Amino acid sequence: MLHESQTAKRPDHSGSVVNLYKQLGETPRERLERLRTQKPHYAHEVLSYAGRLDPMAEGVLLCLVAGANKRREIYLDMHKEYVLDILFGFSTDTYDILGKVMETGDPTELRKKDVQQGLNEFRGAVEQEYPPFSSKTVEGKSLFEWARSSAISTLVLPRKTVTIFDIKIEELYKVSESTLLSYIETSVGKVNGDFRQEEVVRVWKRHLTQTGGREFPCASIRISCTSGTYARSIANGLGGLLGIPALALHILRTKVGEYTVEKALK
Repeated sequence: MLHESQTAKRPDHSGSVVNLYKQLGETPRERLERLRTQKPHYAHEVLSYAGRLDPMAEGVLLCLVAGANKRREIYLDMHKEYVLDILFGFSTDTYDILGKVMETGDPTELRKKDVQQGLNEFRGAVEQEYPPFSSKTVEGKSLFEWARSSAISTLVLPRKTVTIFDIKIEELYKVSESTLLSYIETSVGKVNGDFRQEEVVRVWKRHLTQTGGREFPCASIRISCTSGTYARSIANGLGGLLGIPALALHILRTKVGEYTVEKALK
């Protein structure tokens, strides 16, 4: 909760935590800078975030202000909740739509019960491999750097154990080819910095057209898990289990500890 000073002096935000809503396309650092614009009294405060969100994910991002940074581990270890939308028929090197298409497959026979049965394999304590495009450091460089230099194949990707308390399918729906391409172009276009955006969109356009008549199945999944769980890895892994390429179409973090998306500052 944000504690506001009642005095006319500059507010004392020592030890406070701000529940922020990180928008689609933003990096966590960009969200902190936007907070300084929204709330000028944070202009000279030491701000950091606890629990990274990828550019293609949105939702709850905890901002630690001043003295709260000393208790970082407490906030990093808080349990998380997500709504993950999975697209079937494609896989990418980033496990989400901000990546180059690596594999395609026919998802037309996919059924809701198949998805739920696959999700059951992720329930409980599971060993999860870090995504190639992530900030995990190996031999002095992030996996992201290894992947961008095409040297990721020389590494054994590190793994970690996470716990999935609950994972269930809420809805199975379809998205048209034209809608999917438009969504990808719009979403990728919101990202600043060098994330290979032009190349990524160019590759997607080789697989999708605005006039295409195909439809692709998607599943909306709700997940409750420990800190450090990669939702996009669940999407990619589910595709592997079902034998159908899959990726994270959209990720919404709805809760961190007791901080909820409904009360997050947009």
